[in-house]
Amino acid sequence: MQHVKKLTSALVVAAALALVAAGPARAEEKVLGTVTDIEMTKPDLAVATLQDRASGQPIALTVTDKLTLDKFQDKRINVGDEIKARYEKKDGKNLVTFFKKPGGC
Repeated sequence: MQHVKKLTSALVVAAALALVAAGPARAEEKVLGTVTDIEMTKPDLAVATLQDRASGQPIALTVTDKLTLDKFQDKRINVGDEIKARYEKKDGKNLVTFFKKPGGC
């Protein structure tokens, strides 16, 4: 019986350490809005501004993934398109983790 208690205690400690080592979870924000501006600042970076449908406020999103950048360049995503996006706030920027038209593309 004492062996089971030690094993259980060891598992609880290991689980607690795993949670602490993972660090704080980053809060990912979601937005659904209309593209009002796309600025290609570098070949591997763009800033897309969305007008948030819920709040009406503009949100500048930093895009670095190649697939989305390609869609900007070949005009598959344009000003006026509705977009679903997720982003994380880091170093004063909104870094995109997901950026797509609600119907695909």
